[in-house]
Amino acid sequence: MSDFRFSLVLPKSIIEEILKRASSSPVEICGFLLGRGNEVSEVVFIKNRLDSPVEFEMEPEEMLRALEYAENRGLEILAIFHSHLSCLPTPSGKDLRGMNLWPVVWLIVNSSGKYKAWKLENGKVVEVEVKIVNRSS
Repeated sequence: MSDFRFSLVLPKSIIEEILKRASSSPVEICGFLLGRGNEVSEVVFIKNRLDSPVEFEMEPEEMLRALEYAENRGLEILAIFHSHLSCLPTPSGKDLRGMNLWPVVWLIVNSSGKYKAWKLENGKVVEVEVKIVNRSS
């Protein structure tokens, strides 16, 4: 029986694209998952301005363009995603600080193809169920 209170519905094509980029990148990748409700319809990759294998910060101008793009199409930022190169897809201390600033789902993938989603609820990190569906982005 699932203990999840919320799920993120993610097209298989989008998670595959994120995992492919994460597995071939020497630095953490990052971006937004856009959609409505809890159903992701688009992915926007944003440059990691730190160009680092151990942390990320999204390039501010690219973030702004992504936010404007979403708003113009009536989409919401459903999740922030990023990769961890050589560790489990669980939030780091820096991720937790970011989760306080951006109270959306955080999807973390690693270069081994594993992924998990997280959200802060009342100051506690809870895992979010990721439902992979076979429809195109």
